[in-house]
Amino acid sequence: MTMRVVFPADYFQVRQPDEAFADQAAAFAARGWGVSTFAFEGDRVFRPALVPGETVLYRGWMLDGAGYRAFVDAVEAAGARVLTSPEAYLAAHHLPRWAPLLADVTPETVCFTELDDLPGALAALGWDGFFVKDFVKSLKTGAGSRITRPDQIAELLERMAHFRGQIEGGVCVRRVEALDPASEVRFFVRAGRAFSADDSQVPELVREVAGRIASPFFSVDIARRADGAQRVVEVGDGQVSDLVGWTPAQFMAVWAS
Repeated sequence: MTMRVVFPADYFQVRQPDEAFADQAAAFAARGWGVSTFAFEGDRVFRPALVPGETVLYRGWMLDGAGYRAFVDAVEAAGARVLTSPEAYLAAHHLPRWAPLLADVTPETVCFTELDDLPGALAALGWDGFFVKDFVKSLKTGAGSRITRPDQIAELLERMAHFRGQIEGGVCVRRVEALDPASEVRFFVRAGRAFSADDSQVPELVREVAGRIASPFFSVDIARRADGAQRVVEVGDGQVSDLVGWTPAQFMAVWAS
């Protein structure tokens, strides 16, 4: 299988990857992969052009479902194919897709697409604290995404819409657990095999998750709870997951075979 990786093009130099991904592009090129850019804004052209029959890995900014589908359509129009289908992309990218599959190892989660009576719905849950996200991301600016009272939800959603530009899909609330943020670690899973950044032993929890998510490439973040239990904090599509705690060189080990 011939592989090519595609990065978002730099706005001013469309043949170069966006500066945020330059080190990754160089690492893939050094491994012998084809490397192209794609102009998401503008002419939507691959540079260099894709080769028919290639399998394409995307590495770049998060795309909503429609945006990823449009990217896949462009790849297929060029005669190539994507590693991750649109369905597999959303399987890891959208919280309501993966949270039910991991209900025993991740904080309790309830998702809403009807937002008219969120304060009442949150009050009915009876939780002491709520961590609020849309289907993809939380709010990391200002006071963040954690609230303690249902009547705080409207203000938080206003801030999310303001800073993020949209609320994607709907709203998910997660029950707050006493997790140690300093213990959070990111792993990548490719073709059912989990990888750690430093080549250390992959926790059993991550190997368990690797068999539950219907995606060829995704990330898993775990953290330790106050009682010592390991918990899944986040799952994400691997193509749009940052290299948190990883160097580009370490990331290449995921693609060694």
